[in-house]
Amino acid sequence: MEGYRNASKHIAVLAFPFGTHAVPLLNLIRQLSDACPHTMFSFLSTQQSNNSTFPKNLDKIKPFNVWDGLPVGYSFRGNPHEPVDYFLKAVPGNFMKAIDAVVFETGKPFDCLITDAFYAFGADIADQLNIPWVALWTASPRALFVHVDSDIIRHHVGINGPKDKPLHFLPDFSSIRVADLPNGLTSGDIDAPMPALLYKMGVSLSRAVAIATNSYEDLDNTVVNMLKLRFSTFLNVGPFNLVSVSSSTVDDSHGTLDWMSKHEAASVVYISFGSVITPPPHELHALCEALEECEFPYLWSLRGSPEKQLPLGFLERTSSKGKIVPWAPQQKILEHPSVGVFVSHGGWNSVLESINGCVPMICRPFFGDQQLNTRTVEVVWGFGLGLEGGTLTKEGAKKALKLILCSQEGKKMREKIRVQKELACKAVKPNGSSNENFKTLVKLVSNTYHQVSG
Repeated sequence: MEGYRNASKHIAVLAFPFGTHAVPLLNLIRQLSDACPHTMFSFLSTQQSNNSTFPKNLDKIKPFNVWDGLPVGYSFRGNPHEPVDYFLKAVPGNFMKAIDAVVFETGKPFDCLITDAFYAFGADIADQLNIPWVALWTASPRALFVHVDSDIIRHHVGINGPKDKPLHFLPDFSSIRVADLPNGLTSGDIDAPMPALLYKMGVSLSRAVAIATNSYEDLDNTVVNMLKLRFSTFLNVGPFNLVSVSSSTVDDSHGTLDWMSKHEAASVVYISFGSVITPPPHELHALCEALEECEFPYLWSLRGSPEKQLPLGFLERTSSKGKIVPWAPQQKILEHPSVGVFVSHGGWNSVLESINGCVPMICRPFFGDQQLNTRTVEVVWGFGLGLEGGTLTKEGAKKALKLILCSQEGKKMREKIRVQKELACKAVKPNGSSNENFKTLVKLVSNTYHQVSG
């Protein structure tokens, strides 16, 4: 507790403990910790999330566990949405209880609240504690914008209306369709726990003293400028994968980087669908058939047993061409010159890592913002492809792989993504837009509530 005794500021951090939310938030907090001397950060998340997110020792950042909302004796049955729904029933009570416990344990009241932007209740907690609230949006500015403008979108397109209707009534959204919006915004059950949480977020975010995002000004400039009009302080402070504090040693226990080095430039298909969902068996089989017929070398980060999930004999037949591992250092792989295309679920972190590696994408989205990211990558930014019908088929996968790896169009995609990499690097340099925005954020969280509100 010595760090707390000597600290002049104490900041509460409330993480969303699912998907890849906690890691970007911790990356931001580590940057703030380096920039804010004499400040302690108490990082509140579930035990499972803290165990998987936290390195062993961080001097000025201490993890505290909150209740995950799971019933006694609960066992996970494969539905990734179920633990989320249980957790959302426990908020904000579990966080309030933990906040009281942290203040009691440390003897230090909080001076500022930083939360995942999902938590609209952050505004109420901050008001109750009479401190400023800062929200971090971990996805794209475009995904944030559709939640902020959900009432306008619903007014124009209705609920469960035609899927192919374009959002031409929003600037720079004419190529985005209703079908590309997150489920629960205009389709499905709009009152389900997650859509309801996001709707409340869109309404409440204006109460934050600042909204930070894991992006940079030039990636989606029109949308960013619209968000700046909506909020008093909207700060792109990313991409975190270019600015975050990281270990110099890379865990590559499966030898993926050595394997990559034996292949020609821009020739390898890298496949990873993230840490939450694996495509259904028939889609995995279709992708395997496409890889086998195209004969492209591939590196596949696949959770679970490949023998049980992939077609009989596939591993043996492609052993000279492919490598399958349970985990891979994705950022380093995408930076490797041998990678030619990234087959992904279209999550925001994956998009940013693709930009950093200058690798075009083929996206097979599943939920959340992934379909919107996929459509944006394909038709707005032009450095990747969705799949015909939105799912993996043998012919669809073959067509996409050949287009990116073997055609002039693929080369143009690589050029477009290279331009974005240059803009991202420029943003995080001294005097770059993300760097300047981060300085603004440091000033905000370093001030007292009365200075901020005054």
